[in-house]
Amino acid sequence: MMAQYLALKAEAEDCLLFYRMGDFFELFFDDARIASAALDIALTARGEHEGERIPMCGVPVHAMDGYLARLIKAGHRVAIANQIETPEQAKARAGSKALVARAIVRVVTAGTLTEESLLDSRAANWCAAIGEAGGQVAIACADISTGVFHIIETDSGRADAEIARLSPAETIVSEASDFAELATALRPKIDFESGNGEARLKRLFGVATLDGFGQFSRAALAAAGGLVAYLDHTAKGSLPFLRPPRVSRTEAAMAIDAATRESLELTATAAGARKGSLLDAVDRTVTGAGARLLGGDIAAPLMDRDAINARLDLVQRFHDESGLRESVRGSLRALPDVGRALGRLAAGRGSPRDLGQLRDGLDGAWRLGERLGKIAEAPSLLTELAPQLRGHGELIDLLSRALVPEPPIDADKGGYIAENYDAALDDLRDAGAGGRRAIAALEAEYKTRTGINALKIRHNGVLGYHIEVPARNADPLMKQESGFTHRQTLAGVVRFNAPELHEVAIKVTQAGAHALAAESAHLEDLTEAALASRESIAATADALARIDVSAALAERAAEGGWARATLVDHSCFEVEGGRHPVVEAAIAKSGGRFVANDVSLSETNRLWLVTGPNMGGKSTFLRQNALIAVLAQAGSYVPATSAKLGLVDRLFSRVGASDNLARGRSTFMVEMVETAAILAQATARSFVILDEVGRGTSTYDGLAIAWAVVEAIHEDNRCRCLFATHYHELTRLAERCEALTLHHVRAREYKGDLVLLHEVSEGPADRSFGIAVARLAGMPPAALKRAKAVLDKLEAGRAKTGGIAAGLDDLPLFAAVVEAEEEAVDTLRTELAAIDVDALTPRDALEALYRLKGLAAE
Repeated sequence: MMAQYLALKAEAEDCLLFYRMGDFFELFFDDARIASAALDIALTARGEHEGERIPMCGVPVHAMDGYLARLIKAGHRVAIANQIETPEQAKARAGSKALVARAIVRVVTAGTLTEESLLDSRAANWCAAIGEAGGQVAIACADISTGVFHIIETDSGRADAEIARLSPAETIVSEASDFAELATALRPKIDFESGNGEARLKRLFGVATLDGFGQFSRAALAAAGGLVAYLDHTAKGSLPFLRPPRVSRTEAAMAIDAATRESLELTATAAGARKGSLLDAVDRTVTGAGARLLGGDIAAPLMDRDAINARLDLVQRFHDESGLRESVRGSLRALPDVGRALGRLAAGRGSPRDLGQLRDGLDGAWRLGERLGKIAEAPSLLTELAPQLRGHGELIDLLSRALVPEPPIDADKGGYIAENYDAALDDLRDAGAGGRRAIAALEAEYKTRTGINALKIRHNGVLGYHIEVPARNADPLMKQESGFTHRQTLAGVVRFNAPELHEVAIKVTQAGAHALAAESAHLEDLTEAALASRESIAATADALARIDVSAALAERAAEGGWARATLVDHSCFEVEGGRHPVVEAAIAKSGGRFVANDVSLSETNRLWLVTGPNMGGKSTFLRQNALIAVLAQAGSYVPATSAKLGLVDRLFSRVGASDNLARGRSTFMVEMVETAAILAQATARSFVILDEVGRGTSTYDGLAIAWAVVEAIHEDNRCRCLFATHYHELTRLAERCEALTLHHVRAREYKGDLVLLHEVSEGPADRSFGIAVARLAGMPPAALKRAKAVLDKLEAGRAKTGGIAAGLDDLPLFAAVVEAEEEAVDTLRTELAAIDVDALTPRDALEALYRLKGLAAE
């Protein structure tokens, strides 16, 4: 046995190996040590291997899912080695001492889960692969629990942002890839060759050409091939259900890098929790599929104005007609998760209950589609979705006739095929039932014959049907002439058999076995019938999810008094009464009121410099406007009185930072890396929020960096930007930057206390109120008094000398400085290029060197 185990362990590589032994999965050696610690189960030992006791632990087969969930969550991968023959087959193959053959039937990883108990019903479970070819990059991603399969054409500079958007459970790359730092697993290079990828896709979908699915670059084929190869590896040749791939480009969605996603907490907080994120504040969906789709919408806001407006039209219809909205949400609330039930059936891990969920879900979808199809002047998106809800009448009828109202999860015990569906099955059941009635009659007869009222006929998996009496009554039945045969003695009871019982038991057992076999055959046929329509069923699941999202966004808008944003082609950002949905919800819980604020950015007023005290609401104001852009382009109403927005192609947020010690970066270094990315990538259509740039270094360095960043954004990037700062010296830039305006968050001191008004007004702040904020924070009076004295001294010095901003008014404009530097460099290079080195005498060379040195010093 150990030789078989070690061979399977070698095949499992870095996975923990679950080795099936009877009713348990056993783990040995290091796997046992790891699993016992992760699962908090006993570590034992047995036998010897190479002179040492073998560590081992085990988990019951019936409870495997719970243990798997904990191991996967802890970051482990698990290979399942199951018995692939019965003991009888093993004996027939190799004699009475034959070892039952086992094989790895599946590798369970975080990205290949389909079991309901292992998945979050409200979150997608992506497995992604990055492909590279000919300088191009693509990402293939699949959620095998629903069969969704996407390919995203991108480039090397945006691949990490796409991975951050998807937040996949697993990311697979080639062992020769440049993206190894993004990977959770490395696979052989041959898996990512574009030619092999094309062949795999053709085999998977049974087509001679991929033209019907769209145009695929070599990188897209490499990514898709690598992903399919990995899924095939984990499924051990039994590929899960994948729908034909949808190809898209990163330009189709608003670009949001990983730092911005974390800063804005779009779908998860900085701690990784859903609660407290924008998604959590917006989500009013009533189905798991709807919640998953909403998460994807918020993670990837659209760039197509027509597509956004199509979503908004449907949201508006539900928003304006509350009766329709409530009716639709009530219908959706009662429906099961059709997509994931289909995924389990397609993966070969389905149950009778999954078929029942398909039946109920498709029937409910049909009824909903009938109602929605009758709506007059329906929005275009609803007109497209309603027909996808119908068209499964034959399958619904089949499953309704074949299945009991509430099919069980476990198929082994039968009882899921309805009466009158199969006459032969009904006869077998009747035979079994007649046998059970005969057994009940025998029990009554035996009680009368023996005079033992406590006599019972029972059944177990070892003895089958048997007679059980208390030990004190057993002696008369032990006699040879009693007609009973002794089978087993236990503490307190004795068990017997009898010829009449044996005959009836055989009939009952045979009828039961034949009935189970018949039900199993029906289960296979019904599953096959369902999978024959899997593409259209998946389309129905998608339509239900989109309707749920639209109705949920309408519910959220009605609940919060949100407005529909108007999207335009020119660069503007006009919001009246804007609010931060997460902060507003938190304040409402404590009985407070959120202070709404306006913003108006345009071509001629595209950069707001916002000053004011800490705790005044600057960061909230910045973030709420970024979130409004995300919600509007995701197809949602926005938390504002009104909004008119020009489409945002890239969103950047540099608000708050923390150390990244694992990569050797301090807080200030992280801030500079993020700011550099903004200056390098932001376009005139981008929206940027920057908070306290330069605060992590010396005052002079910080001010200099902040000054240069403001100028660069104004002159070079020319994007819409909200820039919050405590460097009041930056307000001087309003005199030289025509598209920059000054704003501040209002605060007042009243009887020595600071009152924060959280209102954004025009003009610079007159004071920073830092000491007042320190008083609010509880700083000791002595320290506050000393801080006030130091501040008075510093301000007196600034009045005399002009402070750290002295001389800044004499600086040339940003563009002029860059031009001058570039010109100087060009002059030096021109002079160098004109020198004929081979023709120089030693004296000429010396003179040239002095001349070049002089140019470099200018």
